[in-house]
Amino acid sequence: MGIAEVHPFAKSIIMEAGERIRHSFSEKWKIETKADANDLVTNIDRETELFFIKKIKEFDASFKIFGEEGMGEKIDSLDGVVWIVDPIDGTMNFIRQHRNFAISIGVYVDGIGKLGYVYDVMRNQLYYGIDGRGAFMNEVPLKPLKPISLEKSIIGMNAIWVTPNKKIEHEPMIDLIRRIRGTRSYGSASLEIASVACGRMDAYISLRLSPWDIAGGAIIAKEVGAITSSLKNELINLSNQDTFIVANPGIHQEIIENYIKLK
Repeated sequence: MGIAEVHPFAKSIIMEAGERIRHSFSEKWKIETKADANDLVTNIDRETELFFIKKIKEFDASFKIFGEEGMGEKIDSLDGVVWIVDPIDGTMNFIRQHRNFAISIGVYVDGIGKLGYVYDVMRNQLYYGIDGRGAFMNEVPLKPLKPISLEKSIIGMNAIWVTPNKKIEHEPMIDLIRRIRGTRSYGSASLEIASVACGRMDAYISLRLSPWDIAGGAIIAKEVGAITSSLKNELINLSNQDTFIVANPGIHQEIIENYIKLK
């Protein structure tokens, strides 16, 4: 089965899932914590993941599904067709703000990203990328990124980067912030990656992201010329948590070489 057949199916179930999530605001949610008090999950996260699993398996039972909430199968390799699914990326925003969260899905074939989707549910904006065919937002093509300088850049990062911590030297990051035009933090990795792909931001960096946070957005970003990697400038990790950067091609290397000092 070709990607040309999978793409319209993927779009249809993402839009249907988004409608279900919007309707859920009239319901009473069940909210639990996972790894820590700020790592939240709701029944809507789990129900949405189950919805995707059901629909995908009905479409093609051979497809494997790697989901954040662990309701798909255990994935030990990216062989074959693997859907990497985050039913709600930005659960804290979903619960507290009722906005700035997204459905994020990447479809990989033997480890190569073929289809990537980030759906901003409350704005009804579907970003998607098709390997070798470009990236789009609601069917409108996204323009290839033009290289930009750090002095003109807006970078997505949160406050941990400029405070003493166990993971990174914060002083070089303070120097970076003094040099750029500004910073932003939206609380949804997939939406921040989409913002870089659109040119609204010029880089996004994180000390810890999981495969489902980045799988869809990385495909979209690649199609407009953005560069994704770990903070060690290695290929992104689609098996485990890792550091992550997506950036305009004009500043990716400069940020890693001059400002990222991991402990």
